[in-house]
Amino acid sequence: MSKTPLYCDYNAGAPIRAEAAVAMSRALAAGGNPSSVHGVGRRMRAMIEDARERIGAALDARAENLVFTSGATEALHLALAGALDRASSDAPAGLKARGPCASLLASAVEHDAIFEHATRALGADHIVPVDDSGVIELEALAALLAQAEKPALVAVQLANNETGVIQHIAQIAALCRQHGALLLVDAAQAFGRIPVSIADLDATYLVVSSHKLGGPPGAGAVVLAPGAPFVTTRFGGGQERGRRPGTENGPALVGFAAAVDWALKDHEAEAARIGAMRDRFEAGLPKDAVIFGAGAPRLPNTSNFALPGLTAETAVIAMDLEGVAVSSGAACSSGKVRSSRVLAAMGVAPDLAKAALRVSFGHESKESDVDAVLSALAKVAARRCREAAA
Repeated sequence: MSKTPLYCDYNAGAPIRAEAAVAMSRALAAGGNPSSVHGVGRRMRAMIEDARERIGAALDARAENLVFTSGATEALHLALAGALDRASSDAPAGLKARGPCASLLASAVEHDAIFEHATRALGADHIVPVDDSGVIELEALAALLAQAEKPALVAVQLANNETGVIQHIAQIAALCRQHGALLLVDAAQAFGRIPVSIADLDATYLVVSSHKLGGPPGAGAVVLAPGAPFVTTRFGGGQERGRRPGTENGPALVGFAAAVDWALKDHEAEAARIGAMRDRFEAGLPKDAVIFGAGAPRLPNTSNFALPGLTAETAVIAMDLEGVAVSSGAACSSGKVRSSRVLAAMGVAPDLAKAALRVSFGHESKESDVDAVLSALAKVAARRCREAAA
């Protein structure tokens, strides 16, 4: 996955698990269009439905309520469209369906797939602030829910992709119930790392992704709670019970299911192992390091930190030259690093936010990786000190 020998960017995408690759190879060899009625097609359909059953069971969801997509971004868009769609005024009369929700509320630290929709389509007054740990301010959410046009859809990441901060979904779900709002939970980063159940989260819609937990890229799902309202906005061959037309990517979905099986195998012990690595890594950082979100519950694998005076763009390149793949805490576009919107929402000063780095461990990470990353980082930090003294 990476040309560097040490990969520490699992939040961007995990290396594919061997079991998932084997399962995909078998599905590719089987071939066939799952919509075909002949034996080859039925065999591929059986593979897809088996994957649906296994992933649904892992999420405490009924298989028929799981809609496969090309990834988490499409799944989020599908949920938004299904709940909020407003057809254009010149659309044919039969297509002027409107989703059941009248407004959208999203936190300031959501994935761009949600945040950009909320700000561009609805305005900044629909954004819920977070505290300096990146946790949603529940009083602000309650106030916005009281003012919002009803019914509202609340969109929340279970765990943030940059900081790993985990939201208090139980309290958010309770507020949604109190105000008659629907809840869309983006669990792309969380699934496979912490327990995820659509029933326990009390979510109306739940979104998950394959490549974050060691499955192939190009596969994801939106899961609907029983009775969740959904308006179909796309039309075609009627796949996915008419909710997402287009031939399913059978091999990717089969690989997705295999990755889920293995990600959840002994997941408590694995989370403890990786969490101990993350904690040891943070304990070994220079004394002036600032760890973002450290005061809140976080994913066990994620560390977002800054070394004051060291820009992230320089550090990522320098670490890569040392043979370690990490990422900037900021979003990247066309090779240019821009200030992190997530850290800005947490009140982090711009100069410090520009120094943010993210290290994220995963299933192939070893104890020795911690020492290797810290050693590389020490070399990069030493250069920072020399440059500052020059």
